Amino acid sequence: MRDFDYARPASLAEAASAFANGGEAAYLAGGHTLLPAIKSRLRAPDVLIDLAAIPGLTGISHEGDRLWVGAMTRHAALVTDRIVNDTLPSLARMAALVGDPQVRNRGTIGGVLANNDPAADYPAAALALDAVIETDRASHAAGDYFQGMFATALEDGEIITRIGFKLPARAAYAKFRHPASRYAIVGVFVAKHHDGSVAVGITGAGPGAFRWAEGEAALAADWSAAAVAGLALESADLNTDIHASAEYRAHLCGVMLAKAIAEA
Repeated sequence: MRDFDYARPASLAEAASAFANGGEAAYLAGGHTLLPAIKSRLRAPDVLIDLAAIPGLTGISHEGDRLWVGAMTRHAALVTDRIVNDTLPSLARMAALVGDPQVRNRGTIGGVLANNDPAADYPAAALALDAVIETDRASHAAGDYFQGMFATALEDGEIITRIGFKLPARAAYAKFRHPASRYAIVGVFVAKHHDGSVAVGITGAGPGAFRWAEGEAALAADWSAAAVAGLALESADLNTDIHASAEYRAHLCGVMLAKAIAEA
């Protein structure tokens, strides 16, 4: 690991200034992806900007039809928070499936969404719950935010400040996870909204999170596990790796969707 400067700004303005003036700069949230990348020399920042001391980036609130979560809120806080468990318990259960206790106590929801790993959990929930990703510069709808593997709508130096999840009538998340990393081989978040519409977010299966229109149509007609029995994704654009083939992932999407419906 080569030398780098370390900054711990006390405001968003200070963080943005450090990023603009720091050569190759990187923001540090939880660090579970960034720090291993630096150690393996995949990233080589000149300055590491720790966001932990900036006020206002943590916390959970219920405002109108949305649950708002500060970007630096840790996974463990989502698991136990009363507001989350009262208004959106499926998000609390999702957070409980992230990594292991060490990861849940250090990792942050904003860090996950900024990184946009194709096997991360929260992007599926963000899509299914019509989330809004607010930053120090803009507000991004989830449908426009995720743009492929590790790619998002964030501009260089833009900082996520909070995420607003639309509260559904029913929702659940089902995940077939890798036994070591706990990343999703396939994860499916399903939500039935108060207007009767259905949204299904998929993670782990492809090069990025996406919505499953066929699953949504089947459930809009009949909200039951039977409605999606035997349903499988088209496998042409799905991932194949040492853990699972594209065909297996396509099949798992249907299985996990049925499991999520049964829980919801």
